[in-house]
Amino acid sequence: MQFQQLNLKNKTYQKMKDRFDLIIFDWDGTLIDSIDWIARCLQNASTETRHATPDYQAAKDVIGLSIERAIEALYSNAKADEVTDLVNRYETAYFSKKISRDDLFSGVYEMLELLNKQGFKLAIATGKTREGLDEALNATNTLDLFCITRCADETQSKPHPLMLEEIMQHTQISSERTLMVGDSTHDLQMALNASIASIGVASGAHDIEQLKNYQPLHCFLRPTDLLQHLL
Repeated sequence: MQFQQLNLKNKTYQKMKDRFDLIIFDWDGTLIDSIDWIARCLQNASTETRHATPDYQAAKDVIGLSIERAIEALYSNAKADEVTDLVNRYETAYFSKKISRDDLFSGVYEMLELLNKQGFKLAIATGKTREGLDEALNATNTLDLFCITRCADETQSKPHPLMLEEIMQHTQISSERTLMVGDSTHDLQMALNASIASIGVASGAHDIEQLKNYQPLHCFLRPTDLLQHLL
């Protein structure tokens, strides 16, 4: 019985290796260890503007949305000018920290290089602003590893599927050959909305039990666990 289960599992992984041409990654919490910093910056913005400070998990839960939608979710009664103030305070705190390649999760840079060499097209779909993502890509020297990146301030915020649809249109790769990898329920819900397969990684905003509710092919503890099932 154990042999049969192992054989079935191996067949599933083999199908995965041959199934995808395009891998779309979330950024924060998936490739880079930034969730704690983002949550703290969200909490700091509330303190500076004298709003009630969200607890740590509540702050983590909105990561992946555009910053405007994240603030609106945390402060549902905030007026438009208050949302703008909170966003500005958050961004000031967030950009005060300089990042480097060392902030990537262990082995991520090497994983991305290897996937590129194996012929996969790689992309980013993130709730970050274009300014934030470009700074992060340049600081980590990962810009050239991706064929296209999409940010929440130039398209629809997660979990709307538009940024995934734009990436697939740009690469001319079908939804059946596309895989989304993310650490939050927003990532996996976006994948469902775009009718593409997903994998959850419990390295950021949400744990495996939460991610499993969104029908991923697999849930891994680390993003680099993806390699053994694709190569």
